[in-house]
Amino acid sequence: MAAVRRLFLTTPQTNLVAIRCASKKTGGSSKNLGGRSPGKRYGFKKVEGAFVHAGNILATQRLIRWHPGAHVGMGRNKTLYALEDGIVRYTKEVYIPLPRSSESREVICRLPKGAILYKTFINVIPTTEVGSFKLVTML
Repeated sequence: MAAVRRLFLTTPQTNLVAIRCASKKTGGSSKNLGGRSPGKRYGFKKVEGAFVHAGNILATQRLIRWHPGAHVGMGRNKTLYALEDGIVRYTKEVYIPLPRSSESREVICRLPKGAILYKTFINVIPTTEVGSFKLVTML
């Protein structure tokens, strides 16, 4: 009887297991956030045949893609601008670097034999604007 009483009166021992709960809600990773900046708007601003006034910006560039030609200046940040009023013209000219320059050592050796280098120049042909109205003071 004592054995039966021990079976019914004793409570079974349970193992206590610790359960961890999250103290903060999950948040996303903040790593790959690059590439969301707006573009810098580099490129040519005036097309060929457009009339420009002195000081107008013709092209903005990070590296020298277009070179200044006749009546065109280059700013400190490689921006090309018109020095005179006139019509914009783009030309491609054959470029032959000097024999001992760094370009001839670094660029020419990588080109295939017989390849020709060209550079694009932006020129302004000075002319007066036709069809524009200006106030003239009569004396």
